[in-house]
Amino acid sequence: MSVLKVIAIDGPAASGKSSAARSLAEKLGWIYVNTGNMYRAATLAVIRSGVDYENEPEVLRITATMNFDCCIENNKSVARINGENVESELNSESVNRAVSFVARIPDVRNKLVALQREIGQKYSVVMEGRDIGTHVFPDAPYKFYIDASEEVRANRRGLQGQEDSVRERDRMDSTRKTAPLAIADDAMVIDSSDMTLDEVVDTVMKTLGLNGLIPAS
Repeated sequence: MSVLKVIAIDGPAASGKSSAARSLAEKLGWIYVNTGNMYRAATLAVIRSGVDYENEPEVLRITATMNFDCCIENNKSVARINGENVESELNSESVNRAVSFVARIPDVRNKLVALQREIGQKYSVVMEGRDIGTHVFPDAPYKFYIDASEEVRANRRGLQGQEDSVRERDRMDSTRKTAPLAIADDAMVIDSSDMTLDEVVDTVMKTLGLNGLIPAS
């Protein structure tokens, strides 16, 4: 697999990985790719169809025929269904409840992973998700795993107005058969429980500097 420049940032729900990845991409002038939103868009398509999101054959029927693409706009990935920008609907309660069920289906993951690899091979990216460093780009030169305590993450979800259980999300994401949530052996682990966003990003930036990607400060 040919990798140009990929910074892989993985972690569980509400760990702060999305905010950190977005901020890091802005600092570097790279493309920010939120792979979670790809799975959320697929989930939204399933919900809109009216099929049961726990019915795998029906989910596969919908996701196999949906017109889905992820384009780059303003240096970030944007999920579209049938040409419609659906980003504003991807954090709804209905999507939150269903996304782990849809994302665990191997054929769904395979379809979206192929797209993620295509983007990562074309651009210099900060790509965040749950299996970037372990599965999507196992040869990525820079890998980080951002975590936080379950209590802190649950509190963050509450402040965001979300009611889904981080414990249940963790269980489903870490026990799925295809590309489960896991820490890559060569990833740097950052516990963001008692850190600000700026502190997390600064830690990543210093590590990148030590590895020669950016001038060390």
